[in-house]
Amino acid sequence: MRFALIGGAGYVAPKHMKAIKETGNDLVAVLDPHDSVGILDSYFPDAEFFTEFERFDRYIDKIRREGNKVDYISICSPNYLHDAHCRFVLRSDADAICEKPLSMSPWNVDGLEYMEKETGKTVFNILQLRLHPSIIKLKEQINANGKYVNEVDLTYITSRGKWYLNSWKGIYGKSGGLVFNIGIHFFDMLVWIFGKVQKSIVNMLTDSRAAGMLELDNANVHWFLSVDERDLPKDAGRTFRLISVDGEDLEFSAGFTDLHTESYRKILSGKGFRISDVKPSIELVHQIQTNRGSKGYVKKT
Repeated sequence: MRFALIGGAGYVAPKHMKAIKETGNDLVAVLDPHDSVGILDSYFPDAEFFTEFERFDRYIDKIRREGNKVDYISICSPNYLHDAHCRFVLRSDADAICEKPLSMSPWNVDGLEYMEKETGKTVFNILQLRLHPSIIKLKEQINANGKYVNEVDLTYITSRGKWYLNSWKGIYGKSGGLVFNIGIHFFDMLVWIFGKVQKSIVNMLTDSRAAGMLELDNANVHWFLSVDERDLPKDAGRTFRLISVDGEDLEFSAGFTDLHTESYRKILSGKGFRISDVKPSIELVHQIQTNRGSKGYVKKT
């Protein structure tokens, strides 16, 4: 299969390059306004590289008309561009593989579903936590318990330097804030495991920390997110992930190395995560970020 990549200089782009390589496919074109993409030499040194979208668009259209089109375009651009880039991919007669979040607005997700039907192409989402062995095991355990309300605590702390808030990730209009940029995978995981949102309370929502409570079909969840290293437990390293279910801790900081490659394998086998899979978490995070609980219950400090 032939791939292109939008956002080749970003933090997560090397994981996509590695996944494309390890699944035996070819990356033929890369776009990024920044030219710090030397990592390409380790994976696809012959890939065409563009710093301007218009030239990238022209190239993708040219090879399509020549009968040598790309099959997939992977999207690693800033969050606020994801749904627009997905639309470009579908119009280019390719399938999209999009990093989180697919969109920061639920109504734009609806628009992408319409475009899928219109073009016959597909938008796939990277939801790697659903492929983490410890998370899969937890879901199996919860399913086996039947209808039972669990008491859940979720903590995710990943330290970021001063650059973070000065980059696009610190700009609400471009990243969607902490809960969209950092929390989206975890909210997706919670809804996937414990069911639909019945109630949401936001206790804290700042640039570097967020906390709140969720009532889901099968759990009461207290959650905390942070990019401030001062919140890290002693000897925790740079990242700390913990889920506690009824007092039993599941620490899952390890096991993330090959999840993008596994995501690509699922997509290429026709089992990737679709728009319908990601919609509930986008709706929830949009409600949290706009200071609205799922049924209007909100507290912000």
